[in-house]
Amino acid sequence: MEVILIRDVNTLGGKNEVVKVKNGYARNFLIPQKFAVEASPSNLKQLDERLKVQRKKEEALLAEIKSVIAKLTEAPVKLTAKTGTSGKIFGSITTVMVARAIADQKGFEIDRRKIHLPEDVKELGTYKAKIDFAAGTEAEFEIEVGSETPAAE
Repeated sequence: MEVILIRDVNTLGGKNEVVKVKNGYARNFLIPQKFAVEASPSNLKQLDERLKVQRKKEEALLAEIKSVIAKLTEAPVKLTAKTGTSGKIFGSITTVMVARAIADQKGFEIDRRKIHLPEDVKELGTYKAKIDFAAGTEAEFEIEVGSETPAAE
C-alpha cells in the first residue's frame, strides 16, 4: 500500500514523501496515529499543490535573502568601541553588537546566533564575518571596527 507521510517518520522518510508500506502497518499504525494518509488520487493532487506552494515560498525567501546579501556586501558594517592608547579594545566585539549595527545601518533584523565572527575581535581594523541564512545560504561581509576615543586613532 502506498501512503503519503504527514510527518517525518524515522524508519520511513520525511514529510510529504510517498512511500510503500505493508497494508497492516499503514492501516493499524500510520493512518490511526496521523503519521500518514492513503495515497489516493485526490490526496496525491493535494500533495502536488502543497509542494507547489512550498516551492514558491522557498523561491521568495531565496530572493529576499539575495537582496539582504547584496545590501550587506555593498559597504562594511561600522562599529565603534572604547579603546586604550595601544588601539586594543576594552572587551571584544560580540555578535550582539554586530546584529544591532546591521539593524541600525542596513535595516535588517538578523538573529545573532546566525552571525559568525572569525575570531575574537579585540583590535581596531577590518574583519570578515559570515551569516548562515536558512536554505543553506551563507554570506560573507566586512565589519569595520573604529575607536570611540579620537585620541587612539
